Amino acid sequence: MNNKESKVVEKEKIVAEKLNGRFAMMGFVALVGAYLTTGQIIPGFI
Repeated sequence: MNNKESKVVEKEKIVAEKLNGRFAMMGFVALVGAYLTTGQIIPGFI
């Protein structure tokens, strides 16, 4: 495996981690929004 191929894999991992972090932030914002509007952590569930 040469050096050029490993850089491509590392770049893909970085993009995947950034995307994962953004989705996690969106989920957290949705959780806080649901809690503020309904008073329930999971609306419709208990």
